[in-house]
Amino acid sequence: MNLERIMQVDRRIIYLFVAAGTILPIIFVIGLPVSITPPTQMAFDRIENLKQGDVVIVSFDYGPSSAPENAPMADAFLRHCFSKRIRVIVIALYPLGGLSEAVNELNKVVAEFPDLKYGVDYVNLGYKDGAQAAMRKMNENIHEVFPTDVQGTPISRIPMMKNVKTYADVKLCVSLATGIIGEWWANLVNAQFGLPVIVGPTAVSAPKYYAYLEAKQMAGLLGGLKGASEYERLVVDKYPGLAKVYATPGLYTATKGMDVQSIVHLIMIAFIVLGNVVYFTGRRKPRKAA
Repeated sequence: MNLERIMQVDRRIIYLFVAAGTILPIIFVIGLPVSITPPTQMAFDRIENLKQGDVVIVSFDYGPSSAPENAPMADAFLRHCFSKRIRVIVIALYPLGGLSEAVNELNKVVAEFPDLKYGVDYVNLGYKDGAQAAMRKMNENIHEVFPTDVQGTPISRIPMMKNVKTYADVKLCVSLATGIIGEWWANLVNAQFGLPVIVGPTAVSAPKYYAYLEAKQMAGLLGGLKGASEYERLVVDKYPGLAKVYATPGLYTATKGMDVQSIVHLIMIAFIVLGNVVYFTGRRKPRKAA
């Protein structure tokens, strides 16, 4: 083995390995094993125990910057709800792209369920500024907070909203969150109004939510991309028909994202180990006399 050649390898070769480890798992499904953590199982069970026709709020409290983590959560929750024929109210409270994320993810998932009817099985009420104020007012009258849907249709003309006026008419809220809005659902809406809340935060924010989970102010937690991949696994295991969707080449999912992370980490570790082995082996070689 020519140790000097290994030590002088062009760094672009390393970049090539990392690029391959990033791109290939997105194109081709690998599906590395996923272990299910209790907070994710709690979230899944809470929705699984709902009945057909129950109403759930899905709040898009994130923007494009955290979409690689939050969007797969949104997709998994929506697919789970639609598979059970749970009615979904979509809202957006995050000002920097929350509405565009809501529109994009809802349209993507709805296309997979052609039998769903807008206004009957789901509705998008759009964006509302002043998140805390909107949350508090929704306990009094959702129709006053969102007088129209995202298309401008008066909420009074939307069939599924006729009997949904306050949190008392909703079984659960799912907040897909970056920043502090997810906390407000737990420490304001759940604590004061009793609405069960599930939060799907980014991984960097997840640790602070465990306090709310332990305090019973949350009904479940998806911690970042790992939590999203766990939820995808639970949904596919329960509803095998969705496996075809998650196996679609080129479709970004949390499972593929975790495969990318795992493979790239292994590549980095391999090069670190190789570099150290070569370095220390080289030090042991006797030096030539001058």
